[in-house]
Amino acid sequence: MAAIVRPLLAAARAVGRDRTMLLAFGLLGLLILVSIGAPLIVQHDPAILTPRLRLRPAFDDYWIGTDSLGRDLLSRVLYGGRLSIILAVLVSMVAVACGLLVGLVAGYFRRLDPIVMRIMDGIMAIPGLLLAVTLVALAGANIASMVVAISIPEIPRIARLVRGVVLSVREAPFVEVSIGMGTPTWKVILRHILPSTLNPLVVQATFVCGAAILTEAALGFLGLGFPPEIPSLGSIIAEGRPFFQRAPWVVLYPGIFLALLILSVNLFGDALRDRLDPRMARQIRN
Repeated sequence: MAAIVRPLLAAARAVGRDRTMLLAFGLLGLLILVSIGAPLIVQHDPAILTPRLRLRPAFDDYWIGTDSLGRDLLSRVLYGGRLSIILAVLVSMVAVACGLLVGLVAGYFRRLDPIVMRIMDGIMAIPGLLLAVTLVALAGANIASMVVAISIPEIPRIARLVRGVVLSVREAPFVEVSIGMGTPTWKVILRHILPSTLNPLVVQATFVCGAAILTEAALGFLGLGFPPEIPSLGSIIAEGRPFFQRAPWVVLYPGIFLALLILSVNLFGDALRDRLDPRMARQIRN
């Protein structure tokens, strides 16, 4: 437990010392709060159609206007953002868990390394979006299939990262001594190797979240996302594209929200890497 809590505490201390990270964390926190708290903020159901109010600019309690079917655009953007955030967290958890397991196996067990990594190389050879499109088209658009489809392209990247850390730590004298004393393999991995992988995994998880948000939006834009009654940032932009010249807000506002969400996640991950990576932290102090 201490090995898991330590990187989180280090990340929390880093937030308070880094202005860029503080800005990114504040922006990300604000976007998450307004998305998760969407039912308390907006007054209109995102699925209710009001044709007489279609393509209206901001008025009354429609704070950023309506879309082509008269639905409240703000409620659809916030509910779509909530869906993207939840999906990104699930994808990050699945990808990190699977990538960690694969990387530990490949790095620690030498005989399995060539087989496992060739499989990972084969997955990486397929463009991530193409693989996600294929899997979603075969399995259908639901939360489980979307999580699996977006997670699979991220697993090899995490596995290679963990494998590299394991290969370097496994040669350390204290690990060799522990193995020589007959310590069970699972204890060696949990006590000596796993803690060394947590810092880079925390950072990589943030980048996986950003990639997941972008991929989910791309799937929605291509018409392979969730059903039309479920708001998604990508599908909102796709629905508003034919009306962009007449009503630019139907594309502009969801696009800005999507850009800010991905930017804040990536900025936070970048600043977190600078603090948790000893070499980068040393350069910053100097």
